[in-house]
Amino acid sequence: MENKEVSLLRSMIPLAGLFLLILFGVILMPQLLSTTVEVTNADGVTETVREPGPMMPLELVFLFATVISVLNLAHMGYKWDDIQKHIVKKVSQLVPAAIILFSIGILVGSWMFAGTIPMLIYYGVDLINPNYMYVVAFLVPSIFSVFTGTSWGSAGTIGVVIMGIATAIDANLAIVAAAVIGGAYFGDKMSPLSDTTNIAALAAGVPLMEHIRSMVNTTAPAYILAAITYMIIGFTSSVDTSAAQLSEVATLKEGLAALFHFDQWWQIVLIIVPVLVVLYGSFTKKPTAPTLIASSIVAGVIGLFVQGFSAEHVFLALNSGFDTAVIFPDLDIDGNVTELLNRGGLYSMDSAVIIAIMVFIFVGTLDCINAIPNVINKGFRWIKNRPQAIVSSLFATALTNGLTSNQMATSFIVAEAFGPIYKKFKIPKKVLSRSIEDYGTMLESLLPWTATGVFMFGALGVSPLEYWNYQFVSLYGFVIAIILAVTGIGCFYKENNKEEEGKE
Repeated sequence: MENKEVSLLRSMIPLAGLFLLILFGVILMPQLLSTTVEVTNADGVTETVREPGPMMPLELVFLFATVISVLNLAHMGYKWDDIQKHIVKKVSQLVPAAIILFSIGILVGSWMFAGTIPMLIYYGVDLINPNYMYVVAFLVPSIFSVFTGTSWGSAGTIGVVIMGIATAIDANLAIVAAAVIGGAYFGDKMSPLSDTTNIAALAAGVPLMEHIRSMVNTTAPAYILAAITYMIIGFTSSVDTSAAQLSEVATLKEGLAALFHFDQWWQIVLIIVPVLVVLYGSFTKKPTAPTLIASSIVAGVIGLFVQGFSAEHVFLALNSGFDTAVIFPDLDIDGNVTELLNRGGLYSMDSAVIIAIMVFIFVGTLDCINAIPNVINKGFRWIKNRPQAIVSSLFATALTNGLTSNQMATSFIVAEAFGPIYKKFKIPKKVLSRSIEDYGTMLESLLPWTATGVFMFGALGVSPLEYWNYQFVSLYGFVIAIILAVTGIGCFYKENNKEEEGKE
């Protein structure tokens, strides 16, 4: 069945259904099912508090939203075969991301097996001052991402190490996860190697370096403010450095040293090779998934010969994750050590992939009637001036990304819809490309149902619902983007949109 003219109301029905399901299942249901419990604080005083109840699983949120969308399409005369074709086409676009998700899971398991992550945590605990934990967690991934152009790779590798160190010193894991992700996304956004950065520039028809130059106006201030905020939090929060906590850290280090071999210089050199493989692949622009798998294979071999583990154990680590109970069955290992080590593996990412599939199934039903472009084109006809145009493009980007979980699709949809509007009001296109990233790329990690949200949860073990309010580089960026749109600062109006004039 060919796409036909669809009313704004018809396009809004499935989107409104999704919004209500999220509102009820993710926000209201935990409050409605909350329970009262009594807890005793450090002073021995018993207090009554309310614990939130469970939220509706995101898989079911999007399943029910899909049902609403399919019923809407059926009422319009669409047959299931037509709907299914659009779903299959959309889900097929998820395959590259799913391959990377599984590759990251395998990578983490193999790096545990080789002793790479344990060794980095062992030495990193002594190198990182607890007062600087949060700002380091922000700065290091940002540098890694600028040079490699990958936020997922940065968070899934160096981010995992930082989370391990944070766990060892009893830092606030939600803040650390937010800092890691914010830093990773800043670097990804500002890197000429980043796929989303290149796509945003391409979609808006802007030279890459002009696009990056434009983003400096919103992203650089947000980055500086976020770094200062993390620094302040580090010096004002209560990271536990008491004798008891230091004893726990010592116990953790002793446990790692007892299980892995990294006390000889040659062992350290070999164990760090898997990291070098990832860095080499990133710098030379090798495909992400093959690079991660190559690093995992190298790590598996190192685990066999340096750590002395068996072939059976390497298969276990790659498939279902590193498991201390299986690999060290006769040892009584400290609980903090097992909690730190037992992770990774192909199946550690199964939940993330299933959620992503459900999201893309829903989006596939929307594509039957071009619902999202239709809503944008018909919903923003009221724009009368430059600030309204820029602000509208920001919110349209957020809406599109939040509903599609796909920044690349968002870039083309929003650029196509707002390109003529920006031209009408003589707004340089690099402001449009920047806006697509400010409210698209930087929003993805804050939403628990996007591919990025589920990936970060799987890699770092902290849900977006726990860390979103600490992800300052995105939050500050949202505000700064609005301020620049309203004031016209950093919008390059004085350049008279030369790129447009050159084409006329």
